Amino acid sequence: MMRKNWLTLRLLFVVVVPILLLGTGSGRADERGEREKGENRGAVRLLKTIPIHGTLANLTNGKLYSFDIGFVDQVTQTYYLADRSNAVVDVVDARTGTFVRQISGGFKGVAVVGGTVQNGQSGPNGVVAAFPWLFVTDAASRVVTIDLRTDSVVSSASTGGADSFRADELAYDPKDGLLLVINNADTPPFGTLISVNKANGHLTVGTRITFDAAHGVAATDGAEQPVWHPDTGKFFLSIPQIAGVAKNGAVLRISTAGVVEHIYPIEHCSPAGLTVGPRSDLLVGCNAVFDTAGNVWSATGTVTAAPKDVILNVKTGNTTDVLGVGAGDEVWFNEGDGNYYATGSGSPFRPTSAAPLTAQGSTPLGVINAEDRKLIQLVPTFNVPAVGTGNSSTEHPAGTAHSVAANAANNLVFVPLAANNAFSAFAVPGGGPVPDCETGCIAVFGHSSGDED
Repeated sequence: MMRKNWLTLRLLFVVVVPILLLGTGSGRADERGEREKGENRGAVRLLKTIPIHGTLANLTNGKLYSFDIGFVDQVTQTYYLADRSNAVVDVVDARTGTFVRQISGGFKGVAVVGGTVQNGQSGPNGVVAAFPWLFVTDAASRVVTIDLRTDSVVSSASTGGADSFRADELAYDPKDGLLLVINNADTPPFGTLISVNKANGHLTVGTRITFDAAHGVAATDGAEQPVWHPDTGKFFLSIPQIAGVAKNGAVLRISTAGVVEHIYPIEHCSPAGLTVGPRSDLLVGCNAVFDTAGNVWSATGTVTAAPKDVILNVKTGNTTDVLGVGAGDEVWFNEGDGNYYATGSGSPFRPTSAAPLTAQGSTPLGVINAEDRKLIQLVPTFNVPAVGTGNSSTEHPAGTAHSVAANAANNLVFVPLAANNAFSAFAVPGGGPVPDCETGCIAVFGHSSGDED
């Protein structure tokens, strides 16, 4: 009798437990989804490095030292890098983090004038893609459209005269087929609206926007990253310094007609990088480190550094300081994990045994949760000092980790690094050093729960 009752209980247990498990399945799925979402907002790590090898046009000892902006086309999941050392655009499959090819577009490369490297006369510089078109800026004041189906230049335009400096960073309004291109090194700096024929990629130069006191914007230290903000239908642009006052920078709102409609003051920052985030927010990358007394920080001084980036709400004008992020050039919002990524090439954590920005060693990439607007991680990247002032078999320019872009589909984050034999010593999953950066590389970071597909 007892044995029969025990068998009955065992059978009942077998039937009831699966029912209970099924009953809680949706709850567990919700918990798992929340956990995975939390992990995607959390720590990233180095997954791999993609080696970049020199071209015949390379003027920096056959290696990658000089580069500028990176860009991920979210539609095609392709990463593009303006590679000045090799006078090309490097192309990487952002799905797998693998090198694809290099596009030659007659770019200037690294310019040396009087024996000294001149960034303001070098190129390529800015890149933005809207397949099948890739828009690239160059020196002197050159902007081109490349047909990505053939890798050929189908249109070229100039934003200035022969004595103008480089066309630098740019933004694209896909609705109106309109580029805003910035000449940052000219005095005064200026922007140019360029119309794009979306059918054939042809460029037509339009309105020039001069950033000087006579036009209401006294930009005295160049002009930096523009972005297109689809919700407002406006361009926004970082201005590092206003009227010669180091602490005073700004972000401009610019209409598609080329009118500066509003100036948002940004203090103790020197605005450079700019990216569109959620809730009408922009992340402003600060290109200078100030101290707690409100002055530009000195590595040999006695006042504490107060590095930050700034989140600006373009509807209210309110700003939020994100403390602890190092200064850099490019910032990026990744919709896939809800994080901002901010380069830290000028961070106070960089090595300071040599001149600023030229000492070799680790410097942090900042990861910011866009929802709560707080720094959640600093990730090691790498700076390489210049050797000499020009390009030769014994000289090359400095290479700083100032460029970042991410693929929202798999949350891979791409950070190009100058040639070195140290960075790959950081352990990657399942192994030790990966010797892939001796000629320069693109470091690929990702989440612990989401390696590349």
